[in-house]
Amino acid sequence: MKQKALWINQIKGLCICLVVIYHSVITFYPHLNGLQHPLSGLLAKCWVYFNLYLAPFRMPVFFFISGYLIRRYIDEVGWRISLDKRIWSIVWVLALWGVLQWQALSHINAWLAPERELATSSNAAYAGSIGEFMRAMLTASTSLWYLYALIVYFILCKLLSRWKLPVLAFMALASLAINFLPLPWWGMNSVVRNMIYYSLGAWYGAQLMEWMKGMTMRRTWLPIVAFGAVSVVLWFANVPLLLSLLSILLIMKLFYSVEQRYAVHPSNLLNVVGSNTIAIYTTHRILIEMFSLFLIGQLNAGTWPVWAELSLILVYPFISLLVCTLFGLGARKVSSALFGDVFFAPPARLAPVQATR
Repeated sequence: MKQKALWINQIKGLCICLVVIYHSVITFYPHLNGLQHPLSGLLAKCWVYFNLYLAPFRMPVFFFISGYLIRRYIDEVGWRISLDKRIWSIVWVLALWGVLQWQALSHINAWLAPERELATSSNAAYAGSIGEFMRAMLTASTSLWYLYALIVYFILCKLLSRWKLPVLAFMALASLAINFLPLPWWGMNSVVRNMIYYSLGAWYGAQLMEWMKGMTMRRTWLPIVAFGAVSVVLWFANVPLLLSLLSILLIMKLFYSVEQRYAVHPSNLLNVVGSNTIAIYTTHRILIEMFSLFLIGQLNAGTWPVWAELSLILVYPFISLLVCTLFGLGARKVSSALFGDVFFAPPARLAPVQATR
């Protein structure tokens, strides 16, 4: 059980790293318009496209693992305990960090880019009023939409667990349809698109894990390659479902195989990161906004030497990842040591003292 927790934690660590890189790229490279060297522009485009190609390998496996880890609450735990452990705890973090991100990003933009025009209704973090903020949060138009999705997915999986197969079929169709008939809210589109992966983990994760562990890649490489070829073609046709399912299988098989072959220590970097995904997820967006606004102004003004510009364009996502990860881990330690971890978990309620007999 300990081994399983370790390799799954490492997958979570990989996923949150990919999320940080994703946000680092989309908030920085598309806004560079004053680069001095043609190679800088080429490197920026490479990062944008690389980020796009990583999409099937980022959130699907993250949600599958999230669903797999809560399957006991779906099958065995009642609503009263589930409400406290699996719903209220996430609602608290979503609401708290929704407000903190909103205030932080508003002040950062006013400080570093006062001339920037923000679409206040597109993201809760840019809201111009409390009403706009509430509407954006309720429609998942927030950088914290992953937490929003966890709440919705858990409730649906627990309510609909008697009708697994027909509901899964409907979710698969919804995941496909949302690519061609999107809703007005970008965050809600992501919630609908990824529901199938969480539900697979919650309802059939145990069976799929056992099948994956017993699968021999040497015997199944031909059908996997064929399935992968079809999946890539469909991905280019804006149908990412099959490629995302394949990515879940391959990533899990890779990390499980490594765990079986090599002894992975609990202090392994990916394991530590995977154990603190919420802290990194909630804090990184604020840091990335600050980094990107400052550096975009510097590079577009052409004040940096060409060699420094090229170096930054080449390694910026890795620097951002390192800083955001260290900051998230530090924030969790400070929260735990000084504030009872109130920034990442609801305040502990005082339990009634049991009368001694």
